[in-house]
Amino acid sequence: MDIIKIDQNLCMGCQECVKVCPAYAIEGEPLKPQTIVSERCIKCGQCVQICKSYISPVGKDVARYEKIREERGIPKVVKEPLFAAYNVCHIDKVKEALRNPSMITMVQCAPAVRVAIAEDFNETLGTLSPGRLAAALKKLGFDYVYDTNFAADLTIMEEGTELIKRITQGGVLPMFTSCCPAWVQFIEHTYPELTDHLSTCKSPQQMQGVIEKTYGAKMNQILPENIFSVSVMPCTSKQFECNREEMQDSGYRDVDVVLTTRELAWLLKEEQIEFSSLAEQGFDQPLGDYSGAGTIFGVTGGVMEAAIRTGYELLTGQSIPQVEITQVRGTQGYRTSNIQIGELNLKVAVVTGLTGIIELLETVKNGVCDLHFIEVMTCPEGCISGGGQPKLLLDQDRPEAYAKRREALLKHDVSLKVRKSHENPSIKKLYQDYLEQPNSEIAHHLLHTKYKRSTSV
Repeated sequence: MDIIKIDQNLCMGCQECVKVCPAYAIEGEPLKPQTIVSERCIKCGQCVQICKSYISPVGKDVARYEKIREERGIPKVVKEPLFAAYNVCHIDKVKEALRNPSMITMVQCAPAVRVAIAEDFNETLGTLSPGRLAAALKKLGFDYVYDTNFAADLTIMEEGTELIKRITQGGVLPMFTSCCPAWVQFIEHTYPELTDHLSTCKSPQQMQGVIEKTYGAKMNQILPENIFSVSVMPCTSKQFECNREEMQDSGYRDVDVVLTTRELAWLLKEEQIEFSSLAEQGFDQPLGDYSGAGTIFGVTGGVMEAAIRTGYELLTGQSIPQVEITQVRGTQGYRTSNIQIGELNLKVAVVTGLTGIIELLETVKNGVCDLHFIEVMTCPEGCISGGGQPKLLLDQDRPEAYAKRREALLKHDVSLKVRKSHENPSIKKLYQDYLEQPNSEIAHHLLHTKYKRSTSV
């Protein structure tokens, strides 16, 4: 599926996209239109973020601008530059579902969305706005407004248990995180023989979707076939992920469509919803309940930190001495840490961006990597810098935006009463009422998956 495209009529061949593509999927001569090699593209959207070739909404090319805007399915109210590199827009599918009286619409929001969407309404970089985000989605007419942070907590329960089993029972190590669909595609394309190293856990988006159409349907007394599930993500690769053939363990497509942060802002503008003036509302319960650990999934190192907070207590039966695991935090590159958990010296690594990932994968392939657990995120600073986030027109704004988005999520974690996934009361109730225990038979059926070994994705 071509999620990311380059308009050959707009591309000027500056090759900025070539420089940032982690999969070397963009080809072309300098000063000539570039082409995406679809077989290598992992749909991360970093080319969309960096692209500098555009057509303006004002000036002599207005008619051409309007034609391109209409072809891309972008609302008429949007008057901003249209760039050569872009992701396919799915607003029309969401609007159709919202207008359908026979459809029950459910929406989920990733942690990184709440620290970026306000930027598209001229607010300060990194503004944290979960309450207004929930209010905006309710005003759009969604029947149930949930939070992907809930499923991030669920992911930690499943992934942490899986890691402990692999370490104590002789499973495949090191275990790689599987939250990032662009990273999963990269390893499927490039090192298919290493797919057994990926956690079998689905991403939080997909866990949330399958729970909405099973447990959520039962809880709300709704037929799952009448549910239309939408996710709002900072990531362009998430649309590819939800369309993967295996992502329908509810018996239906678990997530029907994905909107990026940027697309949600367009939809709100089209519906004349003044985001900045909205009164805060809460996410619907219980699938909107989350801990601080779920919140930090949006930053690089966050999945690792959340897993350690819970893994420590599952292994030792004792409270973790310090909730903040600062040694796994950082911004870019490849960093390792040793975490003492009882008698286990847990060796972990966090990889941000795929620069240099080949060297690491070669050590795994050759059996000389002595790590237990590796978090990998494709985008420069994790999900806060995803391809679907508000576009930063000036390169010099990028470091500040990422820093402030990261700071806002970390502060949000600190502000929450519950900061460990296994202490989320709604997660406890989900297992008690439905999933039984982490890695149970039903949990494996709904929340885990298998990855492709061939290079054909």
